[in-house]
Amino acid sequence: MVSKQEQAPRDSTDVAPKDASTVILIRDAEADAAAPGIEVFLLRRVKGMAFAGGMTVFPGGGVDPSDADAEVDWAGPSVDWWAGRFSTDAARAKALVCAAVRETFEECGVLLAGPSADTVVADTSRYAQSRTQLEKRELSFSDFLKRENLVLRADLLRPWANWITPVGEGRRYDTRFFVAAAPHGQIADGATSEAEDVQWQSPAAALAHWQGGGSILLPPTWSQLTALSAFGSVADVLAAEPEIPVILPTLITDEEQLRVEFPGQDGYYEAGPHPWASRD
Repeated sequence: MVSKQEQAPRDSTDVAPKDASTVILIRDAEADAAAPGIEVFLLRRVKGMAFAGGMTVFPGGGVDPSDADAEVDWAGPSVDWWAGRFSTDAARAKALVCAAVRETFEECGVLLAGPSADTVVADTSRYAQSRTQLEKRELSFSDFLKRENLVLRADLLRPWANWITPVGEGRRYDTRFFVAAAPHGQIADGATSEAEDVQWQSPAAALAHWQGGGSILLPPTWSQLTALSAFGSVADVLAAEPEIPVILPTLITDEEQLRVEFPGQDGYYEAGPHPWASRD
């Protein structure tokens, strides 16, 4: 999911995709939950947003120039390891991981960082002012981490998927998806100007809500929820090592109604509202 507003160029066929990071936060369902297994954190974007307005998504956003230049204390797999998993170069991999941690903190207050390489912040409310400054780009993420003496916990993230916005769209993103377990004690919230509503749901419940017309899911969001519905616990998800092909859906414009084609799309068009239903 991408969160920054931009002006769409007139000739959208020539738009180069911008790098972006999306984080699928997961947690184990409570013992007395209606459905055992995992839950995912979802937010419904404000309808007026320039990209994916009104749609239900995971936290995330575009890579900022400061992410590429960030000098941070780093715990976990090396930048080269991330580059290999996402089939990119080290500089881009570093920017993607930094963006993933930064955007997750900005959008829902979950901070994948800690005072040391093997700890994580227990309560992020003390950083509320910094969070606002980060969202307004008044503070860089690396300066925030340095000021608070925090270590970026790249080991809490797992690479998950890579989707690119179809050619022909006015705003395009090359988005790497990550999964991460919500740190114990931290509270994911909706304290961002970009969200109308947030909630934890099981993947199955989120898909059922969409099937009933209660939400609009982009193909990547639907695909990740579908894949995650097969896992029974957070540990199972974090232990997975999925293949990460680059998925570039095809925008179909020569039919009565716009649509996109992508691998495993059959279930997507069987039920639920689609983003292109109201577009000519």
